[in-house]
Amino acid sequence: MAIHIGKEIKAELQRQERGVTWLADKLHCDRTNVYNIFKRQGIDTRLLERISIILHRNFFTLYCKEDSDDVEKHSTDV
Repeated sequence: MAIHIGKEIKAELQRQERGVTWLADKLHCDRTNVYNIFKRQGIDTRLLERISIILHRNFFTLYCKEDSDDVEKHSTDV
């Protein structure tokens, strides 16, 4: 299943009980930009790194998990 990183970021922000304005302030951008991030399935790695640091969560591990699941699936197919 493909990762929708925007939904993951939004869920983490809600889990931490933080608002869109808070994240926008930390990213030094408009709130509308944060709402646009929530809509994205993909994201620039530099921006994801910044968000990971701000929210104290390594979002890159989501992609590593998906890759390891694919490897396991393919290794059992052989």
